[in-house]
Amino acid sequence: MDSPKEVTIYDIAKKLDVSPSTVSRALKDDPTVSKNTKKKVFETAARMGYRSNQFARNLRQQQSLTIGVIVSELNNPFITSVLSGIEKIAGEAGYGIIITDSSQSAKKEAANAQNLFQRRVDGIIASLAPDTKDLAHFKPFVTKGIPVIFLDRVEHMAESTSVVINNVMCGYVATKHLIEQGCRRIAHVTSALQHNIYAQRYKGYRDALEENKIPFDESLLVIMEEAEEAGEAAAKKIMRLQPMPDGVFVTGDFAAAVCIRTFQDNGVRVPEDMAVVGFNNEVIGRLIKPTLTTINYPGKEMGEAAARNLVNHLKGLGNIGSISTLTIRADLIVRQSSLKTG
Repeated sequence: MDSPKEVTIYDIAKKLDVSPSTVSRALKDDPTVSKNTKKKVFETAARMGYRSNQFARNLRQQQSLTIGVIVSELNNPFITSVLSGIEKIAGEAGYGIIITDSSQSAKKEAANAQNLFQRRVDGIIASLAPDTKDLAHFKPFVTKGIPVIFLDRVEHMAESTSVVINNVMCGYVATKHLIEQGCRRIAHVTSALQHNIYAQRYKGYRDALEENKIPFDESLLVIMEEAEEAGEAAAKKIMRLQPMPDGVFVTGDFAAAVCIRTFQDNGVRVPEDMAVVGFNNEVIGRLIKPTLTTINYPGKEMGEAAARNLVNHLKGLGNIGSISTLTIRADLIVRQSSLKTG
């Protein structure tokens, strides 16, 4: 079955017995067209099912009014909040977004970047895959003057802006809080330290220990994959240590919640025997008992900041030139899981 013929401005003009140029100007809200004629054109266009050819118009204006977004995983509360912030600011400015997921693969990320380049997006916001080191797939955007903003998981590249939190400071604040609660043997549960955000949080952990003259014990560093089983395995490893730690800083709320559950299942009281601090401020931290002390990872604010920076540049209100970094504040949220001293 043939598809229905697309309604054109010529069809509307014929229906109203006016010139196609009058219809075109009316649809653009041109002040030279009377309000009465505009009203008739809009009503007739709606009744006939007319759709403006936005793609052709944008092509003539050398813009797509579209922002490309590359994230490393979609099944992640932090990424969901980031996308919410991007969509809010982009939508208010009249831009649509195309979301791509690299599935934590640099190879797929490069393919996504190439696809977005071919689709003529006006700008890019990218949270890099953990194994991304070579940024060559973003160079075509820079060459064409298309702005690139990296968010959260970043690498520095000329002519780009990064939106981040101070992960070193966050690691420091989380560990210092445990020390202030009387903890002296603090474990650190984290993902692979080849990932810059985890390496930075680890540095903050080490800095807090050093400042408080607590020797670093390598046995207290637990590297895990991002999975429920890994969180349970990390907690069991911590409980086997002699003497057992009295505090733990976990770089993810879900893993921290699994650790708490595992501790409790094995008779370890939280926070009396083991104080716990997580990272991300996910919903699960408010649902578990005891509620989880955590670092607020302001995903929505980071997404808004990245989108606002990009939109301002596209509208000529800002400049993305040499390498620059925008740091968003992330605070410690103190709840029950870490309060040994009340």
